[in-house]
Amino acid sequence: MPSSDVIVIGGGPNGLAAATRLAQSGRRVTLVEAQPQVGGGAATTEFHTGYRTSALAHILQGPDARVASAMKLDAHGLRLSTPLTTAVPGIDPLTMQGTFGKVSGLAATDLAAWSELQERLTRFARLLAPMRQMTPPRPAAKAGNDLWNLGKLGLSLRSMGKVEFRELLRMLLINVADVLEDDLTDDRLMGLLAFDATLGAWAGPRSPNSLIVYLNRIAAGETLTLPMGGMGSVAAAMRKAAEAAGVTVLTGSPVDRIDMAADIVIGVTLANGENFAAGAVLSAICPRRTLETLVGPRYLDTGFIRRARAIKSRGGAAKLHLALTGAPHFPAADLTWRIVLAPSVNAVENAFNPVKYGEVPDAPVMEITFPTAHDPSLAPSGHHVLSAVVQFAPHAPKDRDAARAQMLQNTLNVLETAAPGLRPLIAHAEILMPYDIEDRFGMSGGSWHHGDLAVEQMLFLRPFAGVSQYNTPIPGLWLGGAGSHPGGGISGAAGWNAATQLLQGAKP
Repeated sequence: MPSSDVIVIGGGPNGLAAATRLAQSGRRVTLVEAQPQVGGGAATTEFHTGYRTSALAHILQGPDARVASAMKLDAHGLRLSTPLTTAVPGIDPLTMQGTFGKVSGLAATDLAAWSELQERLTRFARLLAPMRQMTPPRPAAKAGNDLWNLGKLGLSLRSMGKVEFRELLRMLLINVADVLEDDLTDDRLMGLLAFDATLGAWAGPRSPNSLIVYLNRIAAGETLTLPMGGMGSVAAAMRKAAEAAGVTVLTGSPVDRIDMAADIVIGVTLANGENFAAGAVLSAICPRRTLETLVGPRYLDTGFIRRARAIKSRGGAAKLHLALTGAPHFPAADLTWRIVLAPSVNAVENAFNPVKYGEVPDAPVMEITFPTAHDPSLAPSGHHVLSAVVQFAPHAPKDRDAARAQMLQNTLNVLETAAPGLRPLIAHAEILMPYDIEDRFGMSGGSWHHGDLAVEQMLFLRPFAGVSQYNTPIPGLWLGGAGSHPGGGISGAAGWNAATQLLQGAKP
């Protein structure tokens, strides 16, 4: 029976980051991934003969600075395009540097208002940013909290002054639409910001607490890039770094169960029956699946398993891939840009409303990239790939096939309006609904974050109280995927944090 010090389940960015962190500390680490290649939702796949694109996530906002530095990703072949410009196309286009930068195309009054709002939100996000690299504090005695970094954070908050601190608390508890409509008047800018604030979340811009999700996104970084070769090149570079550190990577190796003896983790059994022994297991896949399926109720008390089953995990985004025989035309937009079709706050809200009832929106909003504009090798010569994250999509409709077909048609209608003449260029179309994402990638509810990223599931409540510091009541079992703090994205932060906590030997 092969043995390791630690087995990492899941070869996405968090699993690869965690495995590397552990191996660099001298541990013998084996990483097991169910799919034929590492990357999870960040893999590059062929969706039509000759056309390749990033399976789910298609823009890099990160990775975590600690991960990029320690793994030396550039030395392992990661090449990034120039930072993306975000565009709202049309007769009067609006452009923004990255996801939260300088804006062009605004009237003077809105430009001044945006500069002031941008500065305030950036200031608040920077205060929250250090928490992404911390083990979330747990309000309990002897909870193993990081008192040094918590102290530094407290001093930063104290230095804000009473007025600014009250403003921070106020904004953390309100929705992003109210903030935007209080300060801005330009529908194009407000639609763009409302879209970014709710990207990947089960929330509309008028949903309570939606601003804190936006601040968390800003805290992750403002620069957006497209990796050459698609997001799979990020995973490929991370795999090379992991293997260089001594990690044994096994792909095509789904885990059937986490093995226990005397209620202590002793390893894992793969679906093919092969056993791997280890003194610890760090799961970087969905926490609900880890606890409910790989461990099971036999080893967890009733209250704990109930809380695991109650994790809110609702995907609200679909992923569209189009194989195009030529270049479409978006007025006043360049195909190297990130194009956002979200004309107003209400347009984003109206796209979310029907999804709450399991229905498809008539006019979905979306983020579009053309990876072939940066890397022509992803399609036949002269052809293009359109990759779009489309919001919002129901995760549990009454009729899956009908909902998928309707979502595709409604999305293409929006695209044709924005880029007339696009439909005749389509050689193949694929749209992945949240339930397709769950079936293909094992993400509960199709949530890219392995659980709603909402105020009630953040920090010491992520994925739920009692396991927020990456450890569990089962000795030797750790959680380090997107369902743990600080959440999803292609940063590797959750996996790195979890590995650090494991190395420190924290106890539940």
